[in-house]
Amino acid sequence: MKLADGRELIYYDESDSAMRELVDQRAPAAPSPASQVRYDPLLDEWVTFAAHRQDRTHLPPSDQCPLCPSTPQHSTEIPARDYDVVVFENRFPSFSQRPVLPSVPHSLTPARPGGGRCEVLCFTADHHGSFSTLGPDRIRMIIDVWADRSSKLAALPGVEQVFCFENRGEEIGVTLQHPHGQIYAYPFVTPQTRRMLRSAQAYARAHCGANLFAALLAAERAAGDRVVAANEHWTAFVPAAARWPFEIHLFPHRRVPDIPALSDAERRSLAALHPQVLRRLDGLFAAPMPYIAAWHQAPVRIDRDVFYLHLRVFSPQRAPGKLKFLAGSESGMGAFINDVLPEEAARRLRAVEV
Repeated sequence: MKLADGRELIYYDESDSAMRELVDQRAPAAPSPASQVRYDPLLDEWVTFAAHRQDRTHLPPSDQCPLCPSTPQHSTEIPARDYDVVVFENRFPSFSQRPVLPSVPHSLTPARPGGGRCEVLCFTADHHGSFSTLGPDRIRMIIDVWADRSSKLAALPGVEQVFCFENRGEEIGVTLQHPHGQIYAYPFVTPQTRRMLRSAQAYARAHCGANLFAALLAAERAAGDRVVAANEHWTAFVPAAARWPFEIHLFPHRRVPDIPALSDAERRSLAALHPQVLRRLDGLFAAPMPYIAAWHQAPVRIDRDVFYLHLRVFSPQRAPGKLKFLAGSESGMGAFINDVLPEEAARRLRAVEV
């Protein structure tokens, strides 16, 4: 369906008999302006400018949450009185399909429209829920939604990479408390992915075509001291060179480029292991752990035969009431200094009862 300002909204229902409202009762509003990306020649990467995001909704009270179902007293982003899972275009997108001819600062810093798309994915209608407490059927459904949206967004003109992620906690910078994630369709391949691809390509040249991601997974599974949890199709481990106090990577045992390529069995196994990892984080300090859960998928058009789908979950929380800030070394030089040894982090995470 279309919202009042023309943005798209999609209901994903567990039952074919579900009835959802298809009319947004709010007054029509003008869409947000387009963003702009500019090239940084020193770092060889694109930087996005979306000035309209300064006005985005910031920590509203629960009875004014824009991600809850609508009520007769309060119309939200979701017209339905109830829902299972919902995806809609972000009201304040970093990237969109709105064409605007950008100004060019100078010849060394070219600029272009911030094409692409940004979506919000609501996991549940329950404002007080969390991803880790959802049932396996709902989590499996969300995995299928990630796969569906990744395929759809990858087909949009100009999209080079699709990124599914969840931010949780005000410490991360969350502005809406309702359980939700986001999906970005970038008009460029992101800097971190480009660095990983360069490393993987160099490793393949030096090791007769071997895959660097697969080699790292095999090494962690063989060592075992940083493995946090595993099942038939997935392994979760703290990487030996973890940058964050508590950082967990989830890899499928079979190399695939993206979420749509996961088999039915791999999706079921992921639905079992993913929330367990989050519950281990919550159990460390007996309080909800702020985190970012970031899906690394292959670019849409390049090096799909080299990349290896994986999830990275990491938190800046280093101790109760203490955060790891990206201060001088991290922010100024990009050189991380971690306060927690990966082996100790893995031991503590394994000890949490889930």
